[in-house]
Amino acid sequence: MNCSASSTYKILIGICFVGLYMACRAQQAQSSDFSPEFAFTKGIEGPAVDPDGKLYAVNFQEEGTIGAVDKEGNGKIFLKLPEGSVGNGIRFDSEGNMYIADYVGHNVYQVKKGTQVPEVWAHHPEMSQPNDLTIAPNGLIYLSDPNWKEGTGRIWMVNKSREIVLLEENMGTTNGIEVSPDGKKLYVNESVQRNVWQYDIDPDGGVSNKRLFLAFDDFGMDGMRCDSEGNLYITRYDKGTVVIIAPDKKVIDEIALKGKKPSNITFGGENGKTCFVTMADRGCFESFTAPYPGAFYKSLH
Repeated sequence: MNCSASSTYKILIGICFVGLYMACRAQQAQSSDFSPEFAFTKGIEGPAVDPDGKLYAVNFQEEGTIGAVDKEGNGKIFLKLPEGSVGNGIRFDSEGNMYIADYVGHNVYQVKKGTQVPEVWAHHPEMSQPNDLTIAPNGLIYLSDPNWKEGTGRIWMVNKSREIVLLEENMGTTNGIEVSPDGKKLYVNESVQRNVWQYDIDPDGGVSNKRLFLAFDDFGMDGMRCDSEGNLYITRYDKGTVVIIAPDKKVIDEIALKGKKPSNITFGGENGKTCFVTMADRGCFESFTAPYPGAFYKSLH
């Protein structure tokens, strides 16, 4: 083979390799429908998977409900919240108890494992609209609290005494909130202002050393989750993507979704690598495969 032919051959091999890599990557990054459209209302939010692998979200068929979705994507009403309450974020602790942020009644509900009875775990009448919540490895709960009308927001903590303590106010529209897998950092995003903030979590559960982790020039943000490696998965509302950000702020990937309004995300599936995304414009779940299992799933296995 002469030099010219050899060079051409190498170029063709290179093109084929790149094409194969991009095709595989596109296949891995592709979302698919997991549940039927509009089984949930446009208020679908708070996706969460319990320690047994069962998937839940708020507002199945009607506002004020919690829906349970099986492995085939079929949903049913798991429970109804008391009249005057509407859920948003859902999280589970390591014992399988469910916690629900009630943005209308300013409550955090607990549903003990094995029951379907929501009980008020904590209440604070001065909260604006408790939106999303996250649970640190030590059991402390953190809440985002946006005031959409005023374009402001706050962060609260539910301590071991079940008291809701104000951590910071005068923020933008706080929305997605997540604790790093090691329990040392808190991430909070501001949907309208398009900022993601990072805090150190102090020994007493308070936060300090606030710094800007990331900012976007366009589109909004909603819910966030961490995988076992500490990578942050951010739903880009109106853009219709989930962007994966490494702890060093590098963009690992951005997954295109079928809908445009992803409201939140969680991890589940047999190995904890399936991402379930709630879609406000489609009233359903979409799903895709992540490179690592979710932080909560990993902590249980």
